[in-house]
Amino acid sequence: MKVLVIGGGAREHALCRSLSLDPDVTALYCAPGNAGIAEVAELHPVDALDGDAVARLATELGAGLVVVGPEAPLVAGVADAVRAVGIPCFGPSGEAAQLEGSKAFAKDVMAGAGVPTARSYVCTTPAEIDEALDAFGAPYVVKDDGLAAGKGVVVTDDLAAARDHALSCDRVVIEEFLDGPEVSLFAITDGTTVLPLQPAQDFKRALDGDAGPNTGGMGAYSPLPWADPKLVDEVLETVLQPTVDELRRRGTPFSGLLYAGLAITSRGVRVIEFNARFGDPETQVVLARLRTPLAGVLLASANGTLDVLAPLTWRDDAAVTVVIASHNYPDTPRTGDPIDGLAEVAAQDAPDAYVLHAGTRTEGGSVVSAGGRVLSVTATGRDLAAARERAYTALGRIRLDGSQHRTDIALKAAGAPGAPGAAGG
Repeated sequence: MKVLVIGGGAREHALCRSLSLDPDVTALYCAPGNAGIAEVAELHPVDALDGDAVARLATELGAGLVVVGPEAPLVAGVADAVRAVGIPCFGPSGEAAQLEGSKAFAKDVMAGAGVPTARSYVCTTPAEIDEALDAFGAPYVVKDDGLAAGKGVVVTDDLAAARDHALSCDRVVIEEFLDGPEVSLFAITDGTTVLPLQPAQDFKRALDGDAGPNTGGMGAYSPLPWADPKLVDEVLETVLQPTVDELRRRGTPFSGLLYAGLAITSRGVRVIEFNARFGDPETQVVLARLRTPLAGVLLASANGTLDVLAPLTWRDDAAVTVVIASHNYPDTPRTGDPIDGLAEVAAQDAPDAYVLHAGTRTEGGSVVSAGGRVLSVTATGRDLAAARERAYTALGRIRLDGSQHRTDIALKAAGAPGAPGAAGG
């Protein structure tokens, strides 16, 4: 099978790495890709938001499967355009991707499906905003209704800051604060059958101790030693399957990756948000633990045959990933800085630790930074403590001027069995 992956971040590098290890994949392409993905896939330029351009490229390459990584192309209907030319595509339709593209739509679907989530108001006027903020009180949770690259959510005790963020959005969802640790659970679905993956926890705040602003994610780990062993089955029954069933009932079947961001509250599991694609950086640790070859699973989702797929198999190893970000991230990040030490990691730490590229490009034969989140250093080990030690050892070999990373990824979970790791913020 020839596979084309759309996107150019660390999530797509993780997908391409797994696909490159799959014996059924005879050719692997990525568009537009990045400097790291170029080591495992043939890169092609494309406007990832142009469905017709993606479909033409897939046709020219003879792709038997297209995997759309980021959310913006999915919401733009790229998967629809690929399917329209008869090529199987892993990713929901533009209409179904509104589950991520519009938080108000997601809330409506959850209400129809009976999925437990935070109480909320959808607001479009200053008066509605003030009423909602007053109704819930602090901590205030304010979410831009549309796509915001992981940075459209403000959680704050500061009423003025909450109100300012709400007023900056065309339409905003204001909801009650959910207590308890956060969990990310991915599920692959063909619109009927739902196949949950292993849970992970990510760290959204920029600084150690979950301080600082929200980011796209600064690290993740899997498995969760503190989580209830029945968590995945419970979420499948109360969240994932009802949501997929509801979308099918509405005539907008969801096929692809359904990502549930969950809070484990004192009142039970609650959905914080849905995403319509693999999450970054959780994908890095989940795929590091997946033993089943990836291409056949994604193709079964695209073809509607997940019900006949053999059960997934998983490695016993734990996985940890730590994000290296540019100077000044998540504000306006500095780019163009050279990255050194990548060859050292490959020589001294592989295969237990490796580097996945997020915002990089090749310039004059050297790899330089090209975004806010630059690299994801990922490692596996017999337990979280071992995986964490390997990840930070490998990270220590990398040199990027002005870069930043958190030093506490998986620290609590690795050191205190039975207690949750730092909640993802």
